[in-house]
Amino acid sequence: MKAAVIGAGWAGLAASVALREAGAKVTVFEAGHTPGGRARRVFTGGFDAPLDNGQHLLCGAYRRTLAVMRRVGRNPDALLMRRPLRLASLDGRFRLSAPRLPAPLHLAAAALGARGLSWNERLSMLRLMRGLKRMGWAAPREWTVAQLMQYHAQPEGLVRQVWEPICLAALNTPVAAASAALFAHVLRDSLAGKREHSDLLLPCTDLSALWPDAAARQVTMRYGSTVRQLRPSADGIDINQERFDAAVLAIQPAHAARLLAGPLREAGAEGLLAALKSFEYQPIATLNLRLSAPWRLPEPMMMLREDHARGHLGQWVFDRAQILGDAKAGELAVVVSAAAGIAETQRPQVIEALADQVAEQASAHPARLPPMPEPSAAELFIEKRATFAAVPGLSRPLNTTPWPTLALAGDWTDTGYPGVLEGAVASGLQAARVLNPRAQAPQP
Repeated sequence: MKAAVIGAGWAGLAASVALREAGAKVTVFEAGHTPGGRARRVFTGGFDAPLDNGQHLLCGAYRRTLAVMRRVGRNPDALLMRRPLRLASLDGRFRLSAPRLPAPLHLAAAALGARGLSWNERLSMLRLMRGLKRMGWAAPREWTVAQLMQYHAQPEGLVRQVWEPICLAALNTPVAAASAALFAHVLRDSLAGKREHSDLLLPCTDLSALWPDAAARQVTMRYGSTVRQLRPSADGIDINQERFDAAVLAIQPAHAARLLAGPLREAGAEGLLAALKSFEYQPIATLNLRLSAPWRLPEPMMMLREDHARGHLGQWVFDRAQILGDAKAGELAVVVSAAAGIAETQRPQVIEALADQVAEQASAHPARLPPMPEPSAAELFIEKRATFAAVPGLSRPLNTTPWPTLALAGDWTDTGYPGVLEGAVASGLQAARVLNPRAQAPQP
């Protein structure tokens, strides 16, 4: 089979891995020049090591991603810092830490031993998990996370300190608008799964080097190649006037809709075209700070308290120097999910406010951290279409199309997950199986 993959993000590259293993000759079209899509390496001045276009976090439940890494010769144990679930605020007022106990004891111990929660809040946390389990982890499709919280009588302080940060990190959508069904799936596969599934995995290298570079080396890559013409049929597909036996379209749905508008109308598939056009998007902002002297956080990843009136919008801060193992540097990444307001604010103002947020909350930590050194370099990335808005009732396309020669891939397809990296990989593997049943998913 002569197969094409359009898009070298995590979904497209996962599809290319599976198709190549099934014996296909794979060509990947990528408009950019770096593999990884919305989770890729970026070079910029002022920083010794390459940055990522956004700070990402994996978890132990990402079995397909970890399996694909191994299939392309990358060792997750060497490339990912694995830590038991631990959510700790930089100001020291909150901490939830899961001990290395068998599930579900690890979660019960984490909840009951949490700092900064009342006993009612601790028990309410466990009550929500039991309630979702009784519901079969299938919250009503039309509910928001806020409605789910209300139904299970979750106290406001617990929502603010635990459920809202998890919702923003996983769904990139505020609790008032986020899908309860997708949130329940996230909790099912992470907190309610095996103990190791709740582990946090922090990339110790840039995201392209994690595995996309290795996957790209195994196929024919056409960087800087934008697909402008796509004509699928029952026996093949023409891409920029070149014939292929089959193809995976692994780009954002709005771009897919433009490429496929004519063919879908001709095929009478107006419903699929409407679904591709129906997505709305949420941005994520990541501020990378290079400090003028070495400085360490108590944890490699810590929570931040928001204060919108002061522009303190960060939810998480990552100690990149600690994660990368660079003892001579001070380097941080501050993440703002659902960052719609940041795009409308002047960049110097955003950088100053987020840096001030970290410095102020670090000064309140009970370990009496030394003052944060002044930043010597700052780089603010705003991925305007980082993920689709994970709202209730969203109709997400399957991987199939009206043509047996064309499959769709992307975290926006109907994976059962929000727009996370594991969903992208799962979608790519499924798209490959649509085209070739021998393209089996790599086994964990």
